[in-house]
Amino acid sequence: MAAELMETLKEAVTGLSPTTFFTVLATGVTVYYILSVFFRRSSHRHQQHSPMSSEQDRGEDTRRNFVDHLYKDLVQQGIQTYKDDETLPRGERIGPALLKAIQESRIAVVVFSQNYADSSWCLDELAHIMECVDTNGQIVEPIFYFVDPSDVRKQKGKYEEAFRKHKRENKQKVESWRKALEKAGNLSGWVIDENSHEAKCISDIVGTISSRLSSLNTNDNKDLIGIETRLQDLISKLEIESGGVRMVGIWGVGGGGKTTLASAAYMEISHQFEASCLLENIREKSKSRKGLKKLQKTFLSLVLKRKVKLGSEIEGRSVIKRNLCHKRVLVVLDDVDDLEQLEALAGSHDWFGEGSRIIITTRDKHLLSSRAHTNIYEVSLLSYYEAIKLFNRHAYYKDKPIEDYEKLSLRVVSYAGGLPLALKVLGSFLYDKDKDEWKSTLAKLKSIPEEKVMERLKISYDGLEPYQKDLFLDIACFMRRCCSQSDLDRAMMVLDACNLHPVIGIKVLEQKSLIKVSKYGEFEMHDLIEEMAHYIVRGEHPNNLEKYSRIWKWKDLEYICDMGAAAPSMENEVLAYLPEYIISHPGLFDVVAKMKNLRWILWDNHPASLFPSNFQPTKLRCLLLKDSQQKKLWEGCKVGKYCIFTNHVGNLLTC
Repeated sequence: MAAELMETLKEAVTGLSPTTFFTVLATGVTVYYILSVFFRRSSHRHQQHSPMSSEQDRGEDTRRNFVDHLYKDLVQQGIQTYKDDETLPRGERIGPALLKAIQESRIAVVVFSQNYADSSWCLDELAHIMECVDTNGQIVEPIFYFVDPSDVRKQKGKYEEAFRKHKRENKQKVESWRKALEKAGNLSGWVIDENSHEAKCISDIVGTISSRLSSLNTNDNKDLIGIETRLQDLISKLEIESGGVRMVGIWGVGGGGKTTLASAAYMEISHQFEASCLLENIREKSKSRKGLKKLQKTFLSLVLKRKVKLGSEIEGRSVIKRNLCHKRVLVVLDDVDDLEQLEALAGSHDWFGEGSRIIITTRDKHLLSSRAHTNIYEVSLLSYYEAIKLFNRHAYYKDKPIEDYEKLSLRVVSYAGGLPLALKVLGSFLYDKDKDEWKSTLAKLKSIPEEKVMERLKISYDGLEPYQKDLFLDIACFMRRCCSQSDLDRAMMVLDACNLHPVIGIKVLEQKSLIKVSKYGEFEMHDLIEEMAHYIVRGEHPNNLEKYSRIWKWKDLEYICDMGAAAPSMENEVLAYLPEYIISHPGLFDVVAKMKNLRWILWDNHPASLFPSNFQPTKLRCLLLKDSQQKKLWEGCKVGKYCIFTNHVGNLLTC
């Protein structure tokens, strides 16, 4: 019997077998559903009653009708569905791929036919599924297709005949198979017989699976720290019960949880739509050759559940509108950073059918505000207690820290400032480290930030124009501490003198979630955004201060001043907010003479002495002195005609 079964399996791969194995894997986001169906055709032709056709053999008829219709309806419901004869690689039908899928599944739908027990493979699969019920809390939904549940439970009828053979060939497995069949047969499920209306049964089955998926996803979302309140706020903005087409943009700082929130919303509500699609990493994917057209093809294939051919991106727009304008769809466009991406994928509300909802995640508020009738949801960072909980879950895989690690944990949480990305990265990194390694990591972070976090945050900076980059770095390195309207006015004057167009530039930085201007005239930003600016300035030369475009740490400037005349040529562009001990340092003027790229100088209590004769500020655009008695700066003319000189005491400054 075993030899016959192996031959049967080999033939099945090539499609020549008298025995057909059929497996469907349906996933909703990260949830797997398993439909295991085994049907056997007799070696001689005979007729059996079938609800679909009395002329066809039971196995082939079931394959072409019941299972195929079930597969089609699962797909149409928006559940990502796989069939082993179409999706899984040949040769992996009983291998690790399927076993892993079963083990990771949340719901298993097992379809029992009259000849199910003939297959040792199906029985092995069932035993593994029922084991997952005990170990993983997996849910099993049995379907009894023209077989009495008691025959399955007690192994009667054809199941009894099959087990007589198994006792000879698979004696060591028989007991575990019997237990699996008994447990599955005792479960409440669907019984389909000659009196059943298959179309209605399939509709009921798919509806139950979809409902279960929604319930499971809701429970999954509850495990996401801080998500429940934010998710309900977002869903309220979607107004799912109302008519029309609504677009809602999720906006916020990089690593702040935008994608997590959008994915949670997708899992929570996708079953309520005719079709759905979550299109991830749009920013990155659009960079490739013909990236927008590829995204359109992926989008259409996911929504329509079939392969789509497009000649061009322009054609893609019309195809999307033509196919979706009468469908009620849920679409998530994740990580959008360019208006062209929106125009290619969701150009207008009338592209989608009545009741459709489009969710867009972006770091750029302008992309959302530039489109009519798009609501904006600003995602908030985690509260202090939410941050502690998230960090603990990644650092200890539990909600409470290990004893003696509480203070160290709080230091890391304080550093992360409620940014989920930083909490996850640092928590995962510290998971298996001892206390000394924790302390060493915290000490390192003071001067060397976590690169994974910095590179994710830096994406917003990379999308800026050159003048906007300079504007951001100037603000982050020198102006974050502005604490009054007069300070803000002075900062705006300096930035404008440097031709950085601060009025529009600051607006862009705000829309990119890089800075905020408070009602009190303060530049505000997340601590890690400021650290990201420092990370950019240090660049490829973290240990070479002379190559920094900006020096913001007084101790670094003091180190350079200690070199005096021996200091190297400097690339520094700004000299500002110097403390008294630096102003009085004897080596300061020697160092200033080495700064050939200075754009602006903001100097309080400037000494009466002239700037050094070898000081050549040819790029200087603004010299702002405060509380200085200086009347003359240097001999001769050293700067261009566009430089602004001011002295807040009112003394006349001359060259």
